[in-house]
Amino acid sequence: EVQLVESGGGLVQAGGSLRLSCAASGFTFDDYAIGWFRQAPGKEREGVSCISDSDGTTYYADSVKGRFTISRDNAKNTVYLEMNSLKPEHTAVYYCAAVRSRVRIYTIVVATTCLPVGYDYWGQGTQVTVSS
Repeated sequence: EVQLVESGGGLVQAGGSLRLSCAASGFTFDDYAIGWFRQAPGKEREGVSCISDSDGTTYYADSVKGRFTISRDNAKNTVYLEMNSLKPEHTAVYYCAAVRSRVRIYTIVVATTCLPVGYDYWGQGTQVTVSS
């Protein structure tokens, strides 16, 4: 069974840190680009950070540059999102998603664009709440 499961969310004070994990199973993880997305109440889902399957190309939303770091451990079939210097506006449900390459450059383009469209698999989400 294909699964993509997020964990590590919770309640944290402003300025604190959390480390989100996205554990994959049921597919060839290292052939997929992975994205982290979030959706706050009343807002559209947006890209937070994405990483390609091949050369490790990464994307960060302007609002999280210098605060968040994405990484992947293919041996563990897991992608991480290290979240530092958290602010209340970061409060949202965070989702991870995976997309398989269609052509050679496809997942690089998708990772660089980091839009919540065209992904093959989605996790259930994990709540991140940042208090002021």
